[in-house]
This record gives sequence, C-alpha cells and structure tokens, in this order.
Amino acid sequence: MEGFLQKLKGLDAYPKVNEDFYKRTLSGGVVTVVASVVMLLLFVSETRSYFYSATETKLVVDTSRGERLRVNFDVTFPSVPCTLLSVDTMDISGEQHHDIRHDIEKKRLDAHGNVIEARKEGIGGAKIESPLQKHGGRLSKGEEYCGTCYGAEESDEQCCNSCEEVREAYKKKGWALTNPDLIDQCTREDFVERVKTQQGEGCNVHGFLDVSKVAGNFHFAPGKGFYESNINVPELSALEHGFNVVPTIYTDLRGRKIHSNQFSVTEHFRDGNIRPKPQPGVFFFYDFSPIKVIFTEENSSLLHYLTNLCAIVGGVFTVSGIIDSFIYHGQKALKKKMELGKYR
Repeated sequence: MEGFLQKLKGLDAYPKVNEDFYKRTLSGGVVTVVASVVMLLLFVSETRSYFYSATETKLVVDTSRGERLRVNFDVTFPSVPCTLLSVDTMDISGEQHHDIRHDIEKKRLDAHGNVIEARKEGIGGAKIESPLQKHGGRLSKGEEYCGTCYGAEESDEQCCNSCEEVREAYKKKGWALTNPDLIDQCTREDFVERVKTQQGEGCNVHGFLDVSKVAGNFHFAPGKGFYESNINVPELSALEHGFNVVPTIYTDLRGRKIHSNQFSVTEHFRDGNIRPKPQPGVFFFYDFSPIKVIFTEENSSLLHYLTNLCAIVGGVFTVSGIIDSFIYHGQKALKKKMELGKYR
C-alpha cells in the first residue's frame, strides 16, 4: 500500500515549495490585486450571460401556402364624413372586395374630434322600396324591378337597380355624376341626405381585414366612388404607404411559438391638383418577403458555464504570472547592473 502511495505521490504535477523560499514583492502585490479585479469582473459578466437567455437568429425560405393575414387598422379622417368613406381590397391573385362593411366600425366625429355616433357596418347596402322603373312608373307588386340608368345604358336590357350601378354606368360612359340628388336610386338610398347631414364632420374607421398572404393593397376611398362628381373632399389627395412584410417566428425558452411579422414602411404623397389627377384616397400596398426569420431563445448549459469560469480563472492567473515574472526579473537584472556600476 505504501509503495502505491509513493508512486501516486510521484505523479504530483504541482510540487510544493517551502515557504522559506518564497519572496514577496510590491510589484507582485499590485499584479495580484489587478488580476483579482479582472477575474471578478469576468466572473460577473459570465454569470449574467448564463442567467440571461441569448437569442439565435436563423433565416429560412418561407414555404407556407394559402395562409391568411389579419390586418388591424384604426384611421381617423378629421374632415371626411363617414358616408363618403369606403374600404376596398385587392391582390395580385385577382381577389377583390369593394366597400367592405363587415368587421368595420365607423365613428362620426365633430370638428373637435368628439364622437357623435358610432355605428358598426353590416354586410350589403341599403334596400330600395318602391323604386322608379325603367319605363317611368313605380315598381308594382309582382313586377320585376329594372331601374333606369338615365341614358348610360349600354343595351336595352341593362338595368341600374342601385345608386352604385348608376355610378358605374356613368363611369363607363366617361360621364360625371354631378347631380346625385336627381337620381332616384341615390335619393331612395338616402345618400345625398346623409352627405348633407354629415357635411363638415370627420370619421374614425377601425376594424380588421382578412387578406390572402400575397402582394396586394387595401385603401380608403372617398365618396363610395363618387370622386368623379362635384362632391368636395378636401382632405384626400393620394397618400400611399408601402409595406415590405417579413414573416417572423419567435420561440421562447418554453418552446412556445409566436407567429408575427416584421415590416418596413415607405410613404409617397401625390397632390390632387396635378394632371392627370390621381384617384383620391389613402392606399396601403403590402408585399411579403420570401424569407422567413426565426428567433429562438436559448440558455447556455451549466457545463459550458463552468468551462468558461475555469478558462477565466486559469487564463487570468497564467497571464498575471507571466507579467509578474517579467517585472520581477527585469527589476532584478536592472538592480544587478546598477550594483556593477553600469548605471549611476
């Protein structure tokens, strides 16, 4: 047993030196204090890094197909009545929705921004009762309705059964609908009366849209298309916002995934007084990046933390020993030369 212990003792890589042979110096004390402070700072920094999670970023190709995107909005027009505002969407796949009313709430505002009335829009427009027929008479019971287009018919069979259809017929002819109060369909839908009632008011529009995840746009246009008419809309010229959307997934330490988006924005204003005159409105154009960004929260392992601590202690101790040795031997050589009279 004693022989084994002696052999084990011979493997000692850290031979001990008798304390009588130690020599302590002032420079060594300074180096020790500085090294201790450096060790402490590095220890605190490494410990903070261990307890705070790091975020890893990865870029991948977005292979998702057929997804939908919910767009929330809350826009205020201080000088445009709610009656004159409509929300439209369209995208490159050909999907179009005009005058969207569901999931949208309009709030009438006075000149000071106070809410006059809040109304959640339903789906579809106002119904017409006993309208004027194309032949000049009123709609009778059991008779099929066919409203006049007021000279804008493209064929004898064409009917205009709503104010919107009259407007579309006029638009195709290149005519301006300058007197909507003389149009039976518009009058019966109470459009003109509502416009006169809300003159000088503002409007807050908020809600959400469900759009396809392809390039497209949604916009707020005045007058339900009556921008060709003589209705004055002072606030809207053409304001365009461009969004470049980057799909993003964030995964926390518990593995929970948050699907979101990052985006960059550009703006462009087109004056309504220039020629050709742009369609007035506020337009939001969006496009999606083919690259998806994935953020993942990660914590360092305990083994990695302990390894770094050992590297800090060992590295600082070794470097400080080299510095102390250099200073000690330099001072010793200088003192010896001075004793030999080389330096006075």
